[in-house]
Amino acid sequence: MGRRRTAWWRVAVVGVVLGAVGGAPGSVGFAASASPLRSPSASPSSSATASSPATASSSTTGSSYAFAEGTPSVRGATDTGDAERLDPGTTYRSSLPSEGKVYYRLVLDSTSTVYVAATAVPPTDAAVTATEGVRVSVQDADGRTCSAPDTASIGAGRSPRPLTVWGARQLPSSRSLCRGAGTYYVVVERVLRTESSPGDWDLELAPVLEPRLRKAGSTSAPEAWDSATPSPPGGEAVRRRGGGGFTAATALEQGAWRDDVRPGQTLFYKVPVDWGQQVYATADLSSASGGGEGGGFVPGGVNLALYNPVRGLVDATSISYNGSQKSGALAALPPVGYDNRYAVSDRVGGMRFAGSYYLVVHLAARVGEEFGDGPFGLTLRVRVKGEATVGPGYAGRSEPSGIFQVGLLGRGSGAVGDAGSSDAGGDGGGGGGAGMMLVAVGGIGAGTLLLVVLGVWVVVGRRRAARAAGV
Repeated sequence: MGRRRTAWWRVAVVGVVLGAVGGAPGSVGFAASASPLRSPSASPSSSATASSPATASSSTTGSSYAFAEGTPSVRGATDTGDAERLDPGTTYRSSLPSEGKVYYRLVLDSTSTVYVAATAVPPTDAAVTATEGVRVSVQDADGRTCSAPDTASIGAGRSPRPLTVWGARQLPSSRSLCRGAGTYYVVVERVLRTESSPGDWDLELAPVLEPRLRKAGSTSAPEAWDSATPSPPGGEAVRRRGGGGFTAATALEQGAWRDDVRPGQTLFYKVPVDWGQQVYATADLSSASGGGEGGGFVPGGVNLALYNPVRGLVDATSISYNGSQKSGALAALPPVGYDNRYAVSDRVGGMRFAGSYYLVVHLAARVGEEFGDGPFGLTLRVRVKGEATVGPGYAGRSEPSGIFQVGLLGRGSGAVGDAGSSDAGGDGGGGGGAGMMLVAVGGIGAGTLLLVVLGVWVVVGRRRAARAAGV
């Protein structure tokens, strides 16, 4: 009996402690959260070491796009009947033919907003024109578009580069036919292809689910915001190597950052921007060896673009290059706010949620024809302005989890937990951060308690064994 009672005590105590650890609210959110950013003072060698294999590869192989390892493949169907399903939260790899549309299928509920970003990647040696590009739209089962089709083109640089467009089924929606649950279709196609090379382009698809708000808010965009452009951060730039794709983007904080870029290469970086904050960025390209004495000129030689957390284009600037140092800056953007989505301007509408905003830099291949293979010095100056505020309070979990939060704990966005955990954020004024902090402390305390109990367990067991041996 004594042994049975001892075994029962052990199981009961360990079961309670493990339950406290495993059942802590938000524990799943911790596992899914991104690791903290590297310090701006990190050395160049440590930055390179921390880069993923895809990131390191992209820095040495030119403009090749870095797809995430293990990305599932889907085939774009030529009609809706054979369309393969896309699940929000999963990134897919596919291909885009020279002619015709390709279709993919979504199965949506009647409460969530779903975005689908499509990144088309031409071969590095493809002949392309300035006007050709890619288009995406989301349609209902009757073929009606749920939002205006989004198109991106190669641009004046006439250089093969990744082109990213986004479509959405947004709720609440003024288009009544796109409000219900059911089957929807993502439609992707090449546009204005006249003189470019035939053949497929690689394609990356990233569907994202944004849950409804727990409490309905305003349905109009903010009328006024600080549109003054601050001076870019000064100081010595820290070397940081850019990634080769969205999933391999290198994390940056506010500050000045130094990299090298070669003609035809595209570099990806990500900057955390919280609710209520504004982001500004400039890109400086160094002069070519010997300057611009050769008289060369490349329209759209440098392209700087900013994409939001679901890879929707917010703003972009194109800089012509003549061999002399050049600088370009993004336009002033509003603070991140949920209600920005109701604005007419794409620049304002794109700043609709917190999370990682992507800075993407492309150096046209023609720069190499005029000024050599480089590399060319690139300096990014990033400023994040304003105090972070509490999020809008989502009523459920985003897919992928945590995409609309900044940092480990977030600020009450409700994006990292289930419907119950989102009650911590939104209208209460900071409850989300405090609640998650309590969970973190509780989790650490429970883990410590587990170690203590196990230690006592071992000591008691040894003493009982010793007594038994003496008997």
